[in-house]
Amino acid sequence: MQQLKYIQGYPAHLVDQVQQLIDKDQLKTLLLSRYPTPHTIKTEKALYDYVIELKNQYLKKSAPISKVGYDNKINVINHALGLHTFVSRVHGNKLKAKHEIRIAAVFKDAPLPFLRMIVVHELATLTD
Repeated sequence: MQQLKYIQGYPAHLVDQVQQLIDKDQLKTLLLSRYPTPHTIKTEKALYDYVIELKNQYLKKSAPISKVGYDNKINVINHALGLHTFVSRVHGNKLKAKHEIRIAAVFKDAPLPFLRMIVVHELATLTD
């Protein structure tokens, strides 16, 4: 039995349902039946526009985002689905921070609700 680290915060009965679907090799079939088409946000520019649209709709007063993109190395290096990073630089007597959001490249071909889930999660880290 594999550990489902991304959903461990969910109630036990939901984790058990997912584990049963994995054990029966039915999870992929179920997900494809519910979400048959992938989104059309393939380029980094389109992803940036999508993220900024969500940010402006729900988090108008949060910090600006300088860069958004798909990252091929996220799963391997950080064992994450998306990352929010910021770089602080000193400009004279001011401290400037640049915020970046990186989404695992696996979501480039995922259904829109999956991409949105990751983007919303990363945007939520802007408010911390």
